[in-house]
Amino acid sequence: MTSSTRVWRPDWPCAVERTLRPHKRGDGDPTYRVDRHGRHWRGIGTPEGPATLVLSTRSSAGEVQAEAWGPGADWVLASVPDLLGARDDWTGFEPRHPVLADARRRHPHLRLGRTGRVMEALLPAILEQRVTGQEAFAGYRMLVRRYGERAPGPGADLDLWVQPTPAALRGMPSWEWLRMHVDPARSRAVVTVARVADALERLAGLAGDEVERRLCTIPGIGRWTAAEVRQRALGDPDAVSFDDYHVAKDVGWALTGVPFDDAELEAYLEPWRPHRGRVPALLGAAGLRRPRHGARMAPRTHLPARVTRR
Repeated sequence: MTSSTRVWRPDWPCAVERTLRPHKRGDGDPTYRVDRHGRHWRGIGTPEGPATLVLSTRSSAGEVQAEAWGPGADWVLASVPDLLGARDDWTGFEPRHPVLADARRRHPHLRLGRTGRVMEALLPAILEQRVTGQEAFAGYRMLVRRYGERAPGPGADLDLWVQPTPAALRGMPSWEWLRMHVDPARSRAVVTVARVADALERLAGLAGDEVERRLCTIPGIGRWTAAEVRQRALGDPDAVSFDDYHVAKDVGWALTGVPFDDAELEAYLEPWRPHRGRVPALLGAAGLRRPRHGARMAPRTHLPARVTRR
């Protein structure tokens, strides 16, 4: 299979690994690989079909080199600047706190990328609702390997995969979800969004607040899940993962010395609107997280049937 290539020259020192990190769902994510040469490989479902994308950098030349295979190759190559943050604009953001000012000085080129693919972000976000990362990532790996497809070109040799299509998700029997430790509440939410996947993909062109409003009309989708989609698919700088197990506590600890709850976080971040999401992003880049000395959320030993909205 022949490939297509492009060379992109961003006007800032582009940190490919840091920008792509939010799109990696655990160390064993079948849709993401980093090879021994430091090149980043992704299996991507596009409007034109599946694609394999590999990105590498030549720092001395200020270049990002991209190569792609498959029916969606041209689409993913055209998306590379957006994926790496070319559309991200920090204009209007004021640190307002010495910790944030220091983090911004140390990470002046931090960018929020966008994939433009709503279902790609929505599927794993639903699987991550109210469970441990270990459980969510394991379920995602099994789902992709059983119902996804091999990534085109050299992706197959790298054991690289593309997420299942909406049609594949709609056709999965209920017992298969249980085999992957996905409870009925989350599997129903996945099947529901798969039924309206084409309409959901069109949300990528809307404002973040409107995307959240529309997503939250779907049973099983709440503001946490919507924020995860806004961050990854839209690169929305105002999206905050409220109701997360760690975010409110980490932001409060880093900026005030006292962990927040979600109501306190929402009130505290209001002065940063429409850049509220940059606050936890900067703190994360600076490695400012509260010490993890307390009890951790334990993996579940049963599968609850009630619907949750997160």
